[in-house]
Amino acid sequence: MNARPPAAEPPEPGGGRRARHRRAADRDQANPDAPQQHGHGHGHAPAEPASKQVKRILAIALVPFALAAIVGILLLYPFGHHQRTGTDLGFGQYPVNAEVVSAAAGSCTQDSAEQGSCVHLGVRMQDGPRPDQTIQQVVPTDPGSPRFAVGDQVVLSYSGADPADPTSYQVVDFQRGTPLLVLAVVFAAAVIVLGRWQGFTALIALGLSLVVLIGFVLPAILAGEDPLLVAVVGAGLIMFVVLYLTHGFSARTSTAVLGTLLSLALIGLLSTIFSAVTSLTGLDEDTASLMGVLGAPIDARGLLLAGIVIGALGVLDDVTVTQTSAVWELRRANPTLSWRQLYSAGLRIGRDHVSSAVNTLVLAYAGAALPMLLAYTLSGRTVGEIVSSQAVAQEVVRTLVGSIGLVAAVPITTAIAAAVAIREPAPVTRRSGSSVADLVGRAAATGAEAPTVRRRPPHRKPGR
Repeated sequence: MNARPPAAEPPEPGGGRRARHRRAADRDQANPDAPQQHGHGHGHAPAEPASKQVKRILAIALVPFALAAIVGILLLYPFGHHQRTGTDLGFGQYPVNAEVVSAAAGSCTQDSAEQGSCVHLGVRMQDGPRPDQTIQQVVPTDPGSPRFAVGDQVVLSYSGADPADPTSYQVVDFQRGTPLLVLAVVFAAAVIVLGRWQGFTALIALGLSLVVLIGFVLPAILAGEDPLLVAVVGAGLIMFVVLYLTHGFSARTSTAVLGTLLSLALIGLLSTIFSAVTSLTGLDEDTASLMGVLGAPIDARGLLLAGIVIGALGVLDDVTVTQTSAVWELRRANPTLSWRQLYSAGLRIGRDHVSSAVNTLVLAYAGAALPMLLAYTLSGRTVGEIVSSQAVAQEVVRTLVGSIGLVAAVPITTAIAAAVAIREPAPVTRRSGSSVADLVGRAAATGAEAPTVRRRPPHRKPGR
């Protein structure tokens, strides 16, 4: 009686299990120097550089920038400088929280017989010089004024005069502390739920970024230091803190830092050149008001350049980290890829990323300047006149320079990442050449699409 072959062992016309193992063994014998894939790790954590030479090169490239940022902070921080407050500058305005308890339409003045042009508010103060006291406020109802109703939590501006005189107060804004706090808690919870420990470190890095901006950048500029130099030093410190705290100390993070530094330097150079060529002064309404209040000159063009550098830093971080991670994952999928293959595959990924990032940057600036664009549209001026005006031209320069730096960050970071990744130890995987990661790696090497589903050949019935 003839024995049948086991039903669980499918025939192997080139795609069977035994044939795949034989082909893998033949490849290993033909290329004994190729990195062996074994072990049980999945390689999620970034590996250390393969040699001390790589570590030394990264240190030589980054340590001078880190030292320059530290020295810059020590030289530019206004030690011993007394910054004048609102009282010193003659503002004399103090915020007082209050609640609207009554509202009725009425005239704007006592002598006027016109009704309905203003609203008479009864406001009960919650703090300030007369807590729990109710005063009357007259608020206009023109289209440019906010609408107040009973129950609104508002902010009064107290001039510091007679606290019993209602004319010493003025309704200026709404209280937004509680809604903003709730929104911040929701944001933090979403980041931590998705990112877990890395999300928690990202929130800490965000807080440290705000500390650098509020504690160093703003005081140094108000003390009269060069705004562009202050922004470059502050952006460098933010970059080191954010990237290393969020992603850890590794060759991958150092590569992203180096790519961000070079791209940021390019943005600073281009913004300096084109702001001078286009004769941008930076003297918009807000800057002119600030200079008038301080009574001291501020480099308005430098302030514009500082805003460009700091605004582009966040988008650059996203691009450089994504590109570095893409190159490392391609290296993990196929350790035999050369530098050119890694660079080409990473560049293909970067093209898709940078197109959406540039669009995001342009729309973000357009959204922020939407009221100004509406005002210029109603002015009856041509598109050329609108674009070449001071207010719009500085936004155009800001957008285009940032976009150029964003585009340049892709090849710069990809080239550095590929050069470092090929010198890292080959990652270890359990599977031999038929896993999805191997298919993706081979597709990256050839520029083809990886078939992630392998069709099983049909079983043949005995006797056919």
